[in-house]
Amino acid sequence: MPKLFSLATALLFLAAPTLAAPGDQTPAAPTTRPAREPAREPTGVMRYDTNKDGVVDRAEWKAGQEARFKRLDTNGDGKLTQDELFARTPAAGNSVLPADRQTGRQSAYFQRLDADKDGVVTLIEFMAVADGNFARCDLNKDGRIDTAECRQALQRRPADQTRNMR
Repeated sequence: MPKLFSLATALLFLAAPTLAAPGDQTPAAPTTRPAREPAREPTGVMRYDTNKDGVVDRAEWKAGQEARFKRLDTNGDGKLTQDELFARTPAAGNSVLPADRQTGRQSAYFQRLDADKDGVVTLIEFMAVADGNFARCDLNKDGRIDTAECRQALQRRPADQTRNMR
């Protein structure tokens, strides 16, 4: 009896493809690789890596920040207003207007950029903060930064950063 059962099981296993209903066939594995998704544009600090060597050096950073300033300066007067600086910033949640907390952060950031407190940010003021940001991310002081180094720098407390600068 056990031999008959195993023989019947083996025959059923071998005959299963012919017993399947038309259209129940499993699709054959593709013989070609699926097309790759288009490469995503780098984000964060790596969007300034123009030579694609995996790091951003000071020259790339400076060029990227100057180009960013020009994009933000929608009226082309060489100065950024608070409205120009945050025009592309989406509001939080479903609101059309930014939340009070978001508005407060934007205002504080603008005040930090506007060193001479004249109500506009010039390229010189913008680049001074950008240079400070690069220096803050460049933990090993080699003149090159990447995502990991910036992430590590941003996780450090300000007291730790000033201690290491001395």
